Parts: sequence; C-alpha cells; structure tokens
Amino acid sequence: MAARAYWKGQIRIALVSIPVEIYPATTRGAQISFRQIHEPSGKRIKYEKVVPGIGPVDRDDIIKGFEYEKDSYVLIDQDEIDAVKLESKKTLLLTQFVDATDIDVLYYEKPYYVVPADDLAEEAYIVLREALRKTKKVGVGQLAVRGQEHVVSLKPCGNGMVLETLRYADEVKQAHGYFEDIDDLKPDKELMALAEKLIDDKAAPFDPEEYSDRYIDALRDLIAQKRKAGGKKILEDVDDSAEPGGNVIDLMAALKESVEGKKSPKKGKSRKSA
Repeated sequence: MAARAYWKGQIRIALVSIPVEIYPATTRGAQISFRQIHEPSGKRIKYEKVVPGIGPVDRDDIIKGFEYEKDSYVLIDQDEIDAVKLESKKTLLLTQFVDATDIDVLYYEKPYYVVPADDLAEEAYIVLREALRKTKKVGVGQLAVRGQEHVVSLKPCGNGMVLETLRYADEVKQAHGYFEDIDDLKPDKELMALAEKLIDDKAAPFDPEEYSDRYIDALRDLIAQKRKAGGKKILEDVDDSAEPGGNVIDLMAALKESVEGKKSPKKGKSRKSA
C-alpha cells in the first residue's frame, strides 16, 4: 500500500490483540488559495516571527509554552510531550459496543480505513469485522494520535472496517438552545401528503459523483476572466430572483406546483408577509 499509515498499533478486546494500520479515508477537495498582496507594488506580504524588543527570531529558538497567568509561561520541550505515557498511543482498547443509532450524527468527525497489519492479524481482524456486522454493533474506545486523544468508533465497511473519530460532549452544542422557539404544531395532513409526494418523486440512491464544488468552479472562471481582462475589475450581475429569503406566500400552492413540476412565478423584490 503506497499511502503512509496515519497510525500503527493494535486493536484490543479483553485479551485479544489485532495489529492494524489506519489510513485517512478522505482527502481535501479542490481549493483556491489567495495570498495577501501589497496593492501598490503587487508584491506578496510576508510575516516574520518576532519578539517584542528583540525583533526577528530563529526558528530553532522557538519552543512551546503554556501561559498559566498573564505573560507567565511554563516552557515545555517536544521531547517531554512525546514522553507522556498513554496506552492509547499504541493500543485502541474497545471498551464498549453500542448500536450505531446510539451515536448522534453530530458527534462523528472524520473517517479512517482500518486494515490488518500482516497476514497473521487477518483472521482475528475478520472475526471482529463479522462479529460487529452480525450483532449490528459499533465498537467504541479511545485512540491517541498526533498530540490528541480521540473517542473513536469502529464498524464494518465492505471487506474491511472504518474507524471514525468522535467529538467529545463538550465540543457539541446542545440543540435545544436553537430549536426551543419553534412551535410544536401538527402539520396539515394535505400539506404533509404533498411534501411526502415531493420527497418520493425526488428519492434516489445517493451518488457523490453527481455533486461538485460550484463555488470553486466559479472562482476559477473569475480568475481566468481577470487574467484575460488584464486585471480589470469584474462584477457579474446578481439575479435578485435567485436570492433566498422572504416567506412563502402560499405553501399549499407552492407544494402543488413543485409536485406537478410547474415553474413557480418569479417574485419581485417586495414580498408580502405570510
């Protein structure tokens, strides 16, 4: 496997240990990077690391420091950080098995592929994978990697397994603060039927290949236009009718038109309240 392992260690359940390697399951998508430029000269702005009263400093003279009170620091070498003993640096101990639905979608963070480290580990790996699949459970434990310990979940994925890092409870904002002002009303049955029909008509298997980052494409077009125009300012006309906002005038009519495939009439800038 050409890719470099993100983590190497063992999965442990009670007295059973399975040597594994973990690889990132995702990659960064296309991005457009902008630099800060000094407009009069057209040159790039650079930043230097400086100490007040001393000036620029050498990179080799920089170490980590924890500010325990204003302008007072505990200085720590990287060697001291690396020496911190934590079992989860080399061992993923599965301490709990839960239903997949028990983990709220808000807690999932990033996926990784988990593969057996060698042929000897393959049998135990397959047993764990199939046991999780048959019981419809997800393994949960903690894993330390690159200076941080994560809560993680482990579940079958095709012929292998996927590990997903999870957020800690204090990293997830509780929803009630955002949803508490929404009225607890029962929707109209006819409106619900129309909404369900609209959803059914557009139901299809998810295909990620059908989606692309249209903003990145638009930025590339803008950059090409700017180069062609010799750097002159380019502003495209904004179609006000495409802007989100305003309340739906007649929800019933809008749903019916959506289901029937009719094109809704364009709304002007002035909108009446519902």
